[in-house]
Amino acid sequence: MKKLIALAYFLVATTITVFSQTNKEEIELYQSIFGMEKKAVVSSFIQLEGEQETSFWTLYDQYETARKLHGQKRINLLDKYAENYLDLDDAKTEDILNEMISLGTAYNKLIAKYYKSIKKQCGVKSAGQFYQLEIYFQSAIRLTLMEQIPLIGEF
Repeated sequence: MKKLIALAYFLVATTITVFSQTNKEEIELYQSIFGMEKKAVVSSFIQLEGEQETSFWTLYDQYETARKLHGQKRINLLDKYAENYLDLDDAKTEDILNEMISLGTAYNKLIAKYYKSIKKQCGVKSAGQFYQLEIYFQSAIRLTLMEQIPLIGEF
């Protein structure tokens, strides 16, 4: 549990930095560091042996590749929001909100897809643990972002 709390703290700190400085190389560096720390937490939480372990990590690495692409899209959308914030008209607001909804739906489909694959290869318990951890991490990221960006019309 201490590792999970430490990772959440790291996540909060890096998310704030990434949001304020969206240099592509910096984002990749933060994603890499976060990915390594996150993998250590996942490894200590989900205990597998033998072929299940090999299957899990293969699926997990595939998931992480897709998740990072999803994260990049979210960062790009946040940049778009920040660039347009002061002159958001109805059309721009609608466009950004539709993209937010689409990204949320895509993430839910992604995690469901990998939950099912992990369940098939490693069992329900391991898949459930994977799902819980991913929802926890995503919730922490979303909360951090929502605390850092102004609401529509706030300023």
